[in-house]
Amino acid sequence: MATVTDEAKIWAAKRAGNVDSVTAMGYLALGTGTTAEVSTQTTLVTEITDSGLARAAATVSYEATAKTVLTKTWTATATKAIREMAAFNASSGGTMWFRHLWATARNVDSGDSIQVTGKCTFS
Repeated sequence: MATVTDEAKIWAAKRAGNVDSVTAMGYLALGTGTTAEVSTQTTLVTEITDSGLARAAATVSYEATAKTVLTKTWTATATKAIREMAAFNASSGGTMWFRHLWATARNVDSGDSIQVTGKCTFS
């Protein structure tokens, strides 16, 4: 289960009301941080910016009932121990929608592909 950030709640209210022309969430990022999820976080703890695993545009879709789905496949160019993922509305900076911390690392070696799917259910 991922944690929706406080900043994202403000973003959602503005997006729903068409206020401030806020940008849609369409990027996924990976990280190596191990700090617990909290709603006040605005960035990944340790975002990966190299090794072919940098933040990138995701494929965004809708899934019944009331789920937004973001999917991205990366190909690693170096060894990494991935522990966290998040969705954003920009290729750098921007608003972090949600963050998820895996209990164990998703280890990748150079040449490995990793596909990540983030789902946000509105309830």
